[in-house]
Amino acid sequence: MTAQTPSDHDAEPGTAGLETLRDRKKHATRLALQAAALDLVATRGYAQVTVEEIAEAADVSPRTFFNYFSSKEAAVLGEDPEQVDELRASILARPADEPPFETVRAVLSERAASVARAVGGSGDTAAWLRRMKAVHAEPHLRVAHVARMAAFERVVAEAVAERTGADLETDLYPSLLAATAMASARVTLGLWARTGGTGSIADLVDRTFSLLGAGLARSAPEDPAREAPGPRPAHGGRRTTAKASRS
Repeated sequence: MTAQTPSDHDAEPGTAGLETLRDRKKHATRLALQAAALDLVATRGYAQVTVEEIAEAADVSPRTFFNYFSSKEAAVLGEDPEQVDELRASILARPADEPPFETVRAVLSERAASVARAVGGSGDTAAWLRRMKAVHAEPHLRVAHVARMAAFERVVAEAVAERTGADLETDLYPSLLAATAMASARVTLGLWARTGGTGSIADLVDRTFSLLGAGLARSAPEDPAREAPGPRPAHGGRRTTAKASRS
């Protein structure tokens, strides 16, 4: 498999924020390495695949591989340091008076909607599903995936604290919201993967947050996976002004 080079006037999907041809080429190379890693692992198993083989399949050198990923598992998981910064920026860019619960809900729903488009650069959900299956099948990848989710959780907590003027060391709310939201996202994405990626992943995330907003203490529905989205809660936490009062 060879890394695709988009033309200067025909940017591939998922590169809307990449302004230069060089940026798009780098993005294409990253996607080619991710796809090669997923293909090889799906065919032969994680332990039987080397960095050198991934690089060769993507038509780049092992040295180039390490310009993009720190390890084999990072390539399989599709790690991208910019995603952490993008998550923080997305949370901070939401309307200042929006409740924190609704802010995190909106941002994670938006990210869920774009995850399939980002993998492979062509809306190929099959590649993302292979990634999730590899994570569930390989203990080493599960550990790396948990560590990655923990990094996202920390960023969500920090961004919520910044929006609300809370102190992460003494205020429970930002960390609790972040932990609950990321755990919910992980469970939701796992369900989506197990059911073959059918339906809208963004809608599924939104339904998950409807359950959280309504309160999990209520009786569980007979078929949670098919439950229609409930009304969004009027209040999800403290108002998101710089010195917001607690709701």
